[in-house]
Amino acid sequence: MLSARERNLLWGANLWYFGEGMFGPLLAVFAGQIGGNILDITSAWAIFLAVTGVLQIFVGRIADLFAKRQGREKIMICGYALNAFFTFMYLFVHSPTTLFMVQAGLGVATALSSPTWLSLYSDNNKKGAGASSWGLEAGASNMIHAVGIVLGGLIVTRYSFTALFAMMGVTQTIAALYQARILWIKGR
Repeated sequence: MLSARERNLLWGANLWYFGEGMFGPLLAVFAGQIGGNILDITSAWAIFLAVTGVLQIFVGRIADLFAKRQGREKIMICGYALNAFFTFMYLFVHSPTTLFMVQAGLGVATALSSPTWLSLYSDNNKKGAGASSWGLEAGASNMIHAVGIVLGGLIVTRYSFTALFAMMGVTQTIAALYQARILWIKGR
């Protein structure tokens, strides 16, 4: 049985994975449509990973300092909200340069949300349920990503990238609001 906080973290993360998954491999197609080439696609992804990697180290340290005042929760929620904001910013990407800026912003968002989410999820696992709890998290996220990827492809095929980015942004906003509930759920 999952604790209320663990359940909240899982549902919020799965909403986020669904929104993120809608874009998945379509980044390459989108980059091509805005005039990008292979180097631009790989650079965009590298920018995201570099920003995320560097900042996660600092965010983890800062989050530990503020753990007693729901600091990790607030940092995580801020990351989720920032992720929704930068997902909507895809609507304004018209060149590889603006794609790079959005990817950097998403890197900041992920750096805020990822280490704090992992810490909170770990803290809220029931004693003795570590592997099953992490198995549930990993399995659910992969299945949700798969559904999101297929839906994203359908949306772009039938409608447009604009429709996809709007749908992703709304989903990410709902995920951020859902994760914010953790501020009011007591216990571990």
